[in-house]
Amino acid sequence: MLVVREHAVNEIVAALQIDQPSVSKHLRVLRDTGLVRMRCQGRQKLYRTNAEAIRPMHDWTATFERYWGHQLMRVKERAEAKASNISASDSTNKEKR
Repeated sequence: MLVVREHAVNEIVAALQIDQPSVSKHLRVLRDTGLVRMRCQGRQKLYRTNAEAIRPMHDWTATFERYWGHQLMRVKERAEAKASNISASDSTNKEKR
């Protein structure tokens, strides 16, 4: 949500349907870690994603994406093999009847 444009806390609360103290608490943690930026406009605090700070995290998680892609492919292959074995077993049982 904060990638597209900056938002006031009340807009975030309305969009996420989460109580304001929880949203403010999360935004503070994100701001303290540098993942979002805040600017004041009058009494409103506007928040936006800090893309430069997120880039290293994105790069780091990409290494896991390759690993999990491989693992998910193995799960898919096992599931398909099992389904194939069950299907073949059902066909054999029907022929015996």
